[in-house]
Amino acid sequence: MLFNSFIFLFGFLPVALLSHWLVERFRPDWRLPLLAFLSFIFYGYWDWRFIPLLALSILVNWIVAQSFIRTGRSILIPLAIGANLAVLAVFKYFNFFADLANLIPGLHAPHYDIALPLGISFFTFHHIMYLTDLKAGKAPRYDLVRYSLYIGFFPQVLAGPLVRWSEIMHQFEERPYLRPDAAERVARGLMLLVCGLAKKVFIGDQLAEYVNPVFQAAEAGKAIAMGEAWQATLGFTFQIYFDFSGYTDMALGLALLFGIVLPQNFDAPYRSVSLQDFWRRWHMTLSRFLRDYLYIAMGGNRKGLAMQVAALFATMTLGGLWHGAGLTFVAWGAAHGAVLGAGVLWRKAGRSMPSWLGWGLTFAFVMLTWVLFRATSFEAAIRVYEGLLGLGPQGFAFKWRAIALAAAVAVIGPTAWTFVHKMPPQRWIAVAFAVLLVMVLFKVGDDANYEFIYFQF
Repeated sequence: MLFNSFIFLFGFLPVALLSHWLVERFRPDWRLPLLAFLSFIFYGYWDWRFIPLLALSILVNWIVAQSFIRTGRSILIPLAIGANLAVLAVFKYFNFFADLANLIPGLHAPHYDIALPLGISFFTFHHIMYLTDLKAGKAPRYDLVRYSLYIGFFPQVLAGPLVRWSEIMHQFEERPYLRPDAAERVARGLMLLVCGLAKKVFIGDQLAEYVNPVFQAAEAGKAIAMGEAWQATLGFTFQIYFDFSGYTDMALGLALLFGIVLPQNFDAPYRSVSLQDFWRRWHMTLSRFLRDYLYIAMGGNRKGLAMQVAALFATMTLGGLWHGAGLTFVAWGAAHGAVLGAGVLWRKAGRSMPSWLGWGLTFAFVMLTWVLFRATSFEAAIRVYEGLLGLGPQGFAFKWRAIALAAAVAVIGPTAWTFVHKMPPQRWIAVAFAVLLVMVLFKVGDDANYEFIYFQF
């Protein structure tokens, strides 16, 4: 179920909160099993047939962890990580690799219509983080209930944020409603939930109406006029931010309602003055995963400049492939890896750049590469690029109002996390958020809800 759906807001969430409060009040030892059960119910709502996959994934990885702790056989961890990646490859990349194989003359690899389980990339990465740290002697043993909740906690199971075990496991032991700041946490959680809903419904979904028709026309082989191309490119630049950061705000807010603090995932990325700065601010938990578990594992900056640049390029290219089983995603990641590598060389040479110029170049690069991310083929991306250069049909009709609002909020305004945590406890603020929630609910009821973009990854 979507966070921005009536079934979640008026069905699952109230029942979950009430049952969690009752258990926390009268049977606190049931709290974690209840949260795990609720998380499986939430996950299974999409398709109950994927519940066994999630349950088996948790059980097998937990058994491997227990076996490693008991026997000390280090081979168990890389075997388990390889198995996790193999399962991910089968569900997400089988047809992609089949297409690549079919480029070789004489090969005819079959295609299979395999449904992609929601959240499989995210819970696979959670397994990898824990198992890697366990092998390194950093992570302790956890029982099956706690490990299940770490992997499947419903606010973050579908699209993150990617949470390290060290950030969340100790919170499971707390009595969240007995904390002196419990009421404040609940209030700020509700405010974050409303902010995320508003960002998704009032900005992200409105921009989708600017973006989708243009990219669909490009995919259908139609030439794109200059105004349409700029509308779609700028629109998607802000759509993906408000869609994904809105989801993250909701996830962080929901977790707070249940006594859990999740890490932030966005920090005003469109104010970045370099591409390195952008990746410190955009999808921050994925960036640190790629850094700590891939880039550093490849050698990072410890084995010379050439290896550092190569590791950056390989990390970002694989990061692009993680986002989707398509060569456009690979090209998007490779482009970011190449420019990040160029940034390393620039800094090593002692060069500098005015911040305003760095911001302009960074924003332009990120915006233009989003075309590769959004387009379903290189042909469609090229048609959009041709439109941006004025090589398509004449005409500069440009829908700008929603884009202007989105740009102002994204570039000038504070993040939702900062905004909510600076709000003083005033009655008028509570009333204002209540009115905003009512407006969001009317909008949700009026329009068809768009799924979150990152659910497909």
